[in-house]
Amino acid sequence: MISVEEARRILLQHVPACRSAFLFPDQVHGQHLVNDVYGQHPFPLFDMSAVDGYAVCGDGPQWKVVGNVPAGATYDLSLSSGECVRIFTGAMVPEGTSAVIMQEYCGSDGDTAVHNGAPPAVGTNIRRKAESLRAGELLLRKGTRMGPASIGLLTSVGVQQVEVFAKPDVGVVRTGSEFMDEGALQAGRIFSSNEWMLAAALDAEGVFVESGLITVGDNSADLSDAIVAALEETDVLITTGGASVGDHDLVEPVLRALGAEIHFHGVAQKPGKPMLFATLMGKPVFALPGNPRAVMVLYWEYVLPFLHAMQGSPEPWLGGDRLPISHATTVKGNRAEFRAARVKGGQVTLLADEGSHMLRSLVDADALAYIPSAVRVLEAGDPIEVHYLPR
Repeated sequence: MISVEEARRILLQHVPACRSAFLFPDQVHGQHLVNDVYGQHPFPLFDMSAVDGYAVCGDGPQWKVVGNVPAGATYDLSLSSGECVRIFTGAMVPEGTSAVIMQEYCGSDGDTAVHNGAPPAVGTNIRRKAESLRAGELLLRKGTRMGPASIGLLTSVGVQQVEVFAKPDVGVVRTGSEFMDEGALQAGRIFSSNEWMLAAALDAEGVFVESGLITVGDNSADLSDAIVAALEETDVLITTGGASVGDHDLVEPVLRALGAEIHFHGVAQKPGKPMLFATLMGKPVFALPGNPRAVMVLYWEYVLPFLHAMQGSPEPWLGGDRLPISHATTVKGNRAEFRAARVKGGQVTLLADEGSHMLRSLVDADALAYIPSAVRVLEAGDPIEVHYLPR
């Protein structure tokens, strides 16, 4: 077995890049930029009013109203001292404007505006051309994951298309003969959940399960056919079940028979020790064990960051902190552990230490606490590493 840290290092050595495409802003949410993006126009495009009020020339306190400028319109003459125009938020201020006075601080008497405060400082309530961004200035760095604010930034300066990495197509193959067919309970068989969990997790990331959810029993020929069929349609394959070394654990021998390169098999952690990572047909394969809790922990800690890295993320791993633990705990065994946790008030509380087949505490968790193999005892207040779960 290898360590958690070694598994992470090996994963990042075998990340293929997703294909890319130029897309419009309404198509890029959640995707990562291929290249740096530069502004084509300044922001703001011109000197504009930040408020509804009066664009004035001179100290006042009275100005002759010579025009009206709603947003989207212009006043083509230059203001002279003692003149003003009624103006609205976002409108271009006329040449000669020294300040804009909010309408709350100005009264109107016919064609005269009267200010009831101190003389306005030059530039008051004026958003200057290019004060936020200059034409040609760097807007977003490559690898940026596009969200509402970054999409708004692009469109605010007229960027109409950007090159982003496509979401990878992922195949899911659930193995095992112990699962019930649809319908009535069957003696000795159990309900299947792994493929549905993974499909939901991938959907939350905007990742399409290209080959559908393939289920196959403990049969080498059927498993081989399923793996090949899935890889022909996908960029990444995830299998669940059959990843250990028992008589009915067929994934590794089937992969080897198909010519896969096994990068590692077994990570010194709990849960998820039997995880296997390989390359077959030039594509990455994650073979996860069958226990549902292990599947979810391995997805969050390894598969999801790998998918992020494929899409150009410069920081693919789950975001985290080192925070004080709220209570003492003792860890058994000699493997690193990922424990369900809640973070509140700057402290970490570990939830129930459930077996690798159990999911209840993961439902309540907002983070996974990572306890390295070298740490077996934690006292209240000791720092512990937490990885925040995607929500």
